[in-house]
Amino acid sequence: MDPTPNSLYSLVGGEAWFAALVERFYAGVVTDVVLAPLYPDDLTDSKAHMTGFLVQYWGGPQTYSEERGHPRLRMRHAAFGIDESVRDAWVRHMAASVRAGGLEPEVEEQVLAYFDNAATHLINRP
Repeated sequence: MDPTPNSLYSLVGGEAWFAALVERFYAGVVTDVVLAPLYPDDLTDSKAHMTGFLVQYWGGPQTYSEERGHPRLRMRHAAFGIDESVRDAWVRHMAASVRAGGLEPEVEEQVLAYFDNAATHLINRP
């Protein structure tokens, strides 16, 4: 499948940008006292899944769904206690990772808004 024209995937030149975003994000996660305990020691699968999801979400190939089925983000994250502090830590690292990605300001703002909203949607604990 060809990437969606005018998508973020096309704008950034494909999967490599998303893989680098995910690498930056997890570099922060592993040092975060709130987030690190929620992740496995080996982040290989976590990185691949997040990269695949983001590629698909932002207009790239649908490989994530072909391999893993519908994203079902709330269901996939239900086992993790996500409260406001976890959400805020996650957003802080993702926002820093996005800001380091060299996007145009208006595009960066849209991407940051998506991650902020998605993280809020995943809160499952008071």
